[in-house]
Amino acid sequence: MDSLALANAQLNLNRAYNNFYRAKTVGFPKFKSKHHNRKPYTTNNQKGSIRLIDSKTIRLPKLKDVLVKMHRQLLPNVIIKSATISQTPTGKYYISILVEYEAKIKPITPTIENAIGLDYSSKALFVDSETNSPDYPKFYRQAEAKLKREQRKLSKREKGGKNREKQRRKVTKLHEKVANQRKD
Repeated sequence: MDSLALANAQLNLNRAYNNFYRAKTVGFPKFKSKHHNRKPYTTNNQKGSIRLIDSKTIRLPKLKDVLVKMHRQLLPNVIIKSATISQTPTGKYYISILVEYEAKIKPITPTIENAIGLDYSSKALFVDSETNSPDYPKFYRQAEAKLKREQRKLSKREKGGKNREKQRRKVTKLHEKVANQRKD
């Protein structure tokens, strides 16, 4: 890990303590654990230590060149401020890049052509004024049986064993799949 990542961790710790002393309702700072689901660290860009080499490669301090799948191309003339690298419980790594750029914002004046009313529905989420309701896929309901079975298997595994770790990975993959389906 590079020195800037350690400095960011120190700043985060100081901010957590300041918040704790400011208001006791915030609670005492929770320290990172290998058992928690995300393992992130943030590093700052200093003299081009973080830069995109091409659309498939990013240079990071200490890690050098890392292959990436870019989900969104960066705009031209952006300044990379920092990058946060995090690992999911399933073992995938993600990088989030903080950039700075100037944007000219054009005000949009909406034109209302027709209006529709929405009412809450516990079964279908909503019903509009024309009695239409969404036919959204019920991913969690479909995956519930599989999740139930895999979590039952996990509870029977011996703590600290390799088979428990393998089963935990299966359960986290299922949870991640459901979360991604909901986001989609």
